[in-house]
Amino acid sequence: MATATAVKKAPKAEKAYVYTWEGADKKGKRIKGESRAASLALVRADLRRQGINPLKVKKKATALFNTKKKITPGDIAVFSRQLATMMESGVPLVQAFDIVGRGHNNPAMQDLILAIKGDVEGGTALAEALAKHPLYFDDLFCNLVRAGEAAGVLEDLLDKIASYKEKTESIKGKIKKALFYPAAVIIVAILVTVLIMLFVIPQFESLFSSFGGDLPAFTKMVVAMSKWMTSYWWLLLIGVMGAIYTFSFSYKRSRKMRQRIDKIVLQIPIIGAIIHKATIARFSRTLATMFAAGVPLVEALESVAGATGNIVYSDAVLRMREDVATGQSLQLTMKQQQLFPHMVVQMVAIGEESGSLDHMLSKVADFYEEEVDNAVDALSSLMEPFIMVIIGTLVGGLVVAMYLPIFKMASVV
Repeated sequence: MATATAVKKAPKAEKAYVYTWEGADKKGKRIKGESRAASLALVRADLRRQGINPLKVKKKATALFNTKKKITPGDIAVFSRQLATMMESGVPLVQAFDIVGRGHNNPAMQDLILAIKGDVEGGTALAEALAKHPLYFDDLFCNLVRAGEAAGVLEDLLDKIASYKEKTESIKGKIKKALFYPAAVIIVAILVTVLIMLFVIPQFESLFSSFGGDLPAFTKMVVAMSKWMTSYWWLLLIGVMGAIYTFSFSYKRSRKMRQRIDKIVLQIPIIGAIIHKATIARFSRTLATMFAAGVPLVEALESVAGATGNIVYSDAVLRMREDVATGQSLQLTMKQQQLFPHMVVQMVAIGEESGSLDHMLSKVADFYEEEVDNAVDALSSLMEPFIMVIIGTLVGGLVVAMYLPIFKMASVV
């Protein structure tokens, strides 16, 4: 019967709507505002409790297009910090959810927070309420919250989660920032090249044909490419879009392909080293956070495997988990994987011997996060000559191909 009752309670988290209202306060002054509730009657009742006489209440018209922004990991990091700050200040959990949710700028995030608040109000544990939204709260997040609830130190664990999320998002942001500029420049260079091939080179080709004479081999090749692109640009567009879709589809659904791609990425010069360091930093930070929260090592390694962000390291951590479960030390299993630098293995060994594994892992995470910062700065400076080579090859090559016949005619004259 208890199970059946629990199942019936789940639908009580009704969808909330935004209502605009006008009313009069106790002094008769006309005021207006907005409220979020499941029904118009609840809005009226809430206004009366505040001493406001509701004169006009109506549901806010929805936009023609859905304007809700996507919930990003950054939103989850900010939410974690806000919730941790509220609870450390002594604000009750349900009230903290209400304050954070109603004050958020992203309507999608508002709906998510208020849905979790509804579950918690109904008696559901916070970890279970978060677990209903696995797209935004992974096993690591839920396990840490569950450990905090069990130990009665939820506010401390929320603070650790907030710090962890902020640091991991900071690393991701720095790597993306370093790669964005060269990627944007290369894409613009490719688009300019395509436009030249479609609209400029045909004009030169007609000009050269009116002069007569034989064109240089390089110019002939470029003109032939231009003719093909002019005739079959739609086929090229379909091919590029199809290749991108096929790659993304296969990468998401094929574990073997993910393993192959992630392994290749780790072997790319400079970029591979940055990914190595970022993954080790994420591994160390995640394991340190979970171990400090009192999560058993075997259980913690299972969550850490999903947080590494690279399937090569994820598989290695799962193998480590199996070895640790049989009684092997963590530093020995790490050494056997041949993925972790000697310094990391030795720091873990010292941490295990001294009983301060979480402290040592935090030091490793700090060191490698700083290494990632330095490597990203170096990557930005190294990318500039690489970008110049690509632009010179694409655009400069086309310019040379078009001017070769002019030089040839000038030498003949």
